[in-house]
Amino acid sequence: MLRRQFARNLLGLPFATALPLAALSATDSSLSSMPEGGSITDVGGLRVGHYTHTDRPTGCTVLICEGGATAGVDVRGSAPGTRETDLLSPTNAVQQVNAIMLSGGSAYGLDAASGVMRYLEEMHLGFKIGNLGVVPIVPAAILMDLGVGNFKIRPNAESGYKACLAADTGPVPEGNVGAGAGATIGKMFGPQYAMKSGLGTASVKVGDTGIVVGALVAVNAAGDVVRPESAKIVAGARTEDGKGYRNSMAAVMDGYQVAVRHGANTTIGVVATNAKFTKVQMTKIAQMAHDGYARAINPVHTMFDGDTIFSMSTGTSEVTADVSAIGEIAAVVMARAIVRAAMQATSIPELGLIAYRDYPGRG
Repeated sequence: MLRRQFARNLLGLPFATALPLAALSATDSSLSSMPEGGSITDVGGLRVGHYTHTDRPTGCTVLICEGGATAGVDVRGSAPGTRETDLLSPTNAVQQVNAIMLSGGSAYGLDAASGVMRYLEEMHLGFKIGNLGVVPIVPAAILMDLGVGNFKIRPNAESGYKACLAADTGPVPEGNVGAGAGATIGKMFGPQYAMKSGLGTASVKVGDTGIVVGALVAVNAAGDVVRPESAKIVAGARTEDGKGYRNSMAAVMDGYQVAVRHGANTTIGVVATNAKFTKVQMTKIAQMAHDGYARAINPVHTMFDGDTIFSMSTGTSEVTADVSAIGEIAAVVMARAIVRAAMQATSIPELGLIAYRDYPGRG
């Protein structure tokens, strides 16, 4: 089956109803209400790199902390795909990670972390094993995007290695890049009503404390993305006439029976700060950051989502910070990053996927 026809069938679109480029009318005004930006790389000590397989699309995103980062994790979705998360338990021995990998490609995408390990070993970064060398610590999480484009193209070890080569401390590109390249949202009524999502990032400098909190997230949710301040839908399950949104949660409240056949969702992200914290505290911050998911995705944490948040402390600030306050801020910044992920995505006409900026029924 031709790739384009496969996509039409997958998305429930007749082959003749492609989305012509001329019909997509992106304007700067469509992004005028974008949440505050910034980048997770505003947290000192972090480098971020993407590798994107534009021919599918899919990809992976790596966050590298050459000085090591104290980390935590919290998995809320019931269909997760993760690697090395047990090491982040406060009861286990390893105290720092060297990188975190987020990837598309479902379980296949976990292989991207092997490429990150190879890169870090070449840089002599990792858990030291006597005089033998190092073992890089690279926790990872994946999202399910195999239904978008060619099933056989997914991130691998080489993808992870190339993401490391691209990593730097500059502003992180958003939208259809890295782990968010194949992300979609609003799938509760079937993929034919879904929209394109992507990867977003945000950060905040906390007053004059010198503390920075950042977030990075790839949004591939079953539910809709909403504005936390108003609960207004930004992007999600479209109406049949293409002039608005179905409101997934309202449908559930009215008795709609969700019928998602596959675990084809998952929002995966990282929150980071330059404040110093222990593994126990970072675990709590990861837990609190999930409030950002709940504020900006509705519904969320379903049996068909693998929602996961990692937390990282680079410890480059000498300020003693309150763990509850940083967790609260992390949730706010994460919610901003989620909305940005939906708003920064771009349409893929050849796959029948429309993004917020081109949707006539956008809010």
